Amino acid sequence: MTEYRSDLMKTLTERGFLYQCTDEEGLDAAAAKGIVTGYIGFDCTAPSLHVGSLVQIMMLRHLQRAGGRPIVLLGGGTTKIGDPSDKDKSRPILTNALIEANKNGIKQVFSKFVDFDGPNAAIMADNADWLDGLGYIEFLRDVGKLFTVNRMITMETVKRRLENEQPMTFLEFNYPLLQSYDFVELYRRYGCTLQLGGSDQWGNITTGVDLSRRMEDASCYGFTTPLITTASGGKMGKTASGAIWLNADPSFGENYMRTPYEYWQFWRNTDDADVGRFMRLFTDLPLGEIAALEALEGAEINKAKIRLANEATAMLHGKDAAAQAEATATQTFTQGIAAAGLPTFEVSASELSGMGILLATVTAGLASSNGEARRHIKAGALKINDMKVDSHERTLSESDVQDGVIKLSVGKKKHALLRLI
Repeated sequence: MTEYRSDLMKTLTERGFLYQCTDEEGLDAAAAKGIVTGYIGFDCTAPSLHVGSLVQIMMLRHLQRAGGRPIVLLGGGTTKIGDPSDKDKSRPILTNALIEANKNGIKQVFSKFVDFDGPNAAIMADNADWLDGLGYIEFLRDVGKLFTVNRMITMETVKRRLENEQPMTFLEFNYPLLQSYDFVELYRRYGCTLQLGGSDQWGNITTGVDLSRRMEDASCYGFTTPLITTASGGKMGKTASGAIWLNADPSFGENYMRTPYEYWQFWRNTDDADVGRFMRLFTDLPLGEIAALEALEGAEINKAKIRLANEATAMLHGKDAAAQAEATATQTFTQGIAAAGLPTFEVSASELSGMGILLATVTAGLASSNGEARRHIKAGALKINDMKVDSHERTLSESDVQDGVIKLSVGKKKHALLRLI
């Protein structure tokens, strides 16, 4: 295992952020020597970011806490094209007015995670400031000549489209050139030498590193995170009820906001196997404390889930909102259990361990067959302890037990309890 000298590389690797790096030793040496300025780009495709972007935001947070200077780069310019990375078809073209509205929406979240004041204050930039004014012929002469079609068609994004015989517009084909040029401009303006991003951005990042070297003779670095999925294989931040948005402001519409309570419940519903990993990625808790919490077993693991929910919610919405969300969750569950007439079915610990949700739903009398239970899940109607079930492969365990029972629901009116004996 590599021994790093810089706090930045130690933190990012120990907490599970590292997937690929263009030059680990070089970046470690630069971070140990002085202030490293690094950026992540966020295209303005919606009025809010969601939990899927949170791992990137947390990297900017760790960069600043390690003494570096983070740049939040808003894609006011690149959003007009649309990043083809990890996409099988073209994104819809957004109007300038919609891009501007989306930009104003996603700006709000960053001040919760990074500090825009102080000696290594974060910077918020917008690539429209330089991309909108580019002359096409000039850009082709200065930048286009440094790219070869041979290399670009080997990039995973382009390669996949061609292999699948799916169209890729010339507009999208230009996206890597523009994103690479962002790195050059940020180096010129702010001395930025590091681009961070998800693994799907590796091709764009490495071309940016190369372009900065060729145009400015700059020593730059690229760093990517692994694709963050849940233990069940699902995409991080996606649930049966939709994306887990970071904005709570209702002015952006119900489709792009989550209340602090909903946000808290998302983290509280984390799979047992994900608790420790998510604490390392999405909280500031010390690694020793995380190790102790993730070692809890059975129903005790719920304490770790509640701690994760409180820490994540407090970071985004504040400690008071996190405490209120926990109190509301406890009250809602207790009131549900106290409701009259809930049928109760007793199960032993051995029966409960690994019991599939389909069998549990039938056992509790909420479905007459596995097929009916599947239909309830597909419709988003089936819940465990008031949280929607998003997969028919979901299994039960003692960690689902609250106050001695597991509450199963179909819709708002049909409920039943599995009581552990």
